[in-house]
Amino acid sequence: MTRPDPARTVALVGNPRAGSRTLGAAVSLAATLAERLGGGGPTAVDLASLARGLHAQPRPADLDAALAAVAAADLLVVATPVHKASFTGLLKSFLDLYGPDGLDGVTAVPLVVSATPAHTLVGEVHLRPVLVELGASVPTRTLSVLDTDLADLAPAVERWWQRAERPLRRAVTLPAASTRSEDLLEVAR
Repeated sequence: MTRPDPARTVALVGNPRAGSRTLGAAVSLAATLAERLGGGGPTAVDLASLARGLHAQPRPADLDAALAAVAAADLLVVATPVHKASFTGLLKSFLDLYGPDGLDGVTAVPLVVSATPAHTLVGEVHLRPVLVELGASVPTRTLSVLDTDLADLAPAVERWWQRAERPLRRAVTLPAASTRSEDLLEVAR
């Protein structure tokens, strides 16, 4: 079964600097994945522009729109620079605004940018568990890149894609409704 409409692709960026290189890498990865997986052009949610409203009451309309866009994504690239051997507090504060299963039905791809190979597992150890706790499916390993990879991201993406293609194609080509048991039986027939 294939998806009738293009997958909604969103790049969520937790770098506290507006217009960061992390944003550029996330949008580039999201566009590449959308092209390869039949998605529409990606939407970017740069949390640096929303930081002031994260704890405001009532919540600003642009923050509510960002929360809705991320939760409605079929494919979500979640990008962060490494901060104190983890992901940024800005990204954590945004993700904390979701309740249990707030990202149910979303296929997430963590993207971590670091200055050293010593932080290669930040996405797996810190970011993946949070995304899974929120109900997102994370079918691939984190794409971990170094700052030096950002000048030409394509080779790092290609190396990662060799292992990520199959699980990502499976995750984003089946409509969300196929997770129901009667739909799974229909697929099996």
